Amino acid sequence: MRILLVEDEEHLRKILKMNLEIEGFEVISTDNGRTALEYTEKQHFDLIILDVMLPEVNGLQICEQVRLRNSKVGIIIVSAKDSSIDRITGLKLGADDYLTKPFNLEELLLRVHNLIKRSTEEGAKDVEQYSWGVNNINFITYVANGVSGIFQLTKKEVLLLKLLIERQNQVVSRQQILQTVWGYDVYPSTRTIDNFILSFRKYFENDPKEPIYFHSVRGVGYKFTPLH
Repeated sequence: MRILLVEDEEHLRKILKMNLEIEGFEVISTDNGRTALEYTEKQHFDLIILDVMLPEVNGLQICEQVRLRNSKVGIIIVSAKDSSIDRITGLKLGADDYLTKPFNLEELLLRVHNLIKRSTEEGAKDVEQYSWGVNNINFITYVANGVSGIFQLTKKEVLLLKLLIERQNQVVSRQQILQTVWGYDVYPSTRTIDNFILSFRKYFENDPKEPIYFHSVRGVGYKFTPLH
């Protein structure tokens, strides 16, 4: 089992890495948020342990972007921020567990083992499809069924659709979409997002000119309303 450890406090990072390796895990560690994102895009991990306060890209941003692309990897946030709001934010963005510093090392190791066990046993139960109205999307195969029948979506279309569905009935800002779907190094124009929304309307709306699912909120962002 492979673990990505993202912690900018050197002494703590070395202690955690050593103890996780004693437990039999292969551990890749870094102190930089952007480097961590690069690792998650190129390598497989069974679990990610994330500090929140990191250089360049913080742990919450990493959590959200990783979760959008991978629903199965376990994520534990380890942070000095201990308010209920901080915990709720971390869990809302996709973390499976939230541990506040300072923490008991044995407790962290126990949570690591429990989360990996649960992720292994229940991974197959993850939601792979989503339906609304007459529409359906498979997040694994990228196959969708819309108003004109069955068709194939691109990876970027699936990522944007998944983000809007996860934030349904909420306005998602252009900046959040650009960072989460396109990444922190690539910033296409907002016209690109507009074109994706127009495509979604053609795919899934009975009348693209009078959309009921995909809305543009002028000067703010975009919103998906499934009307459930």
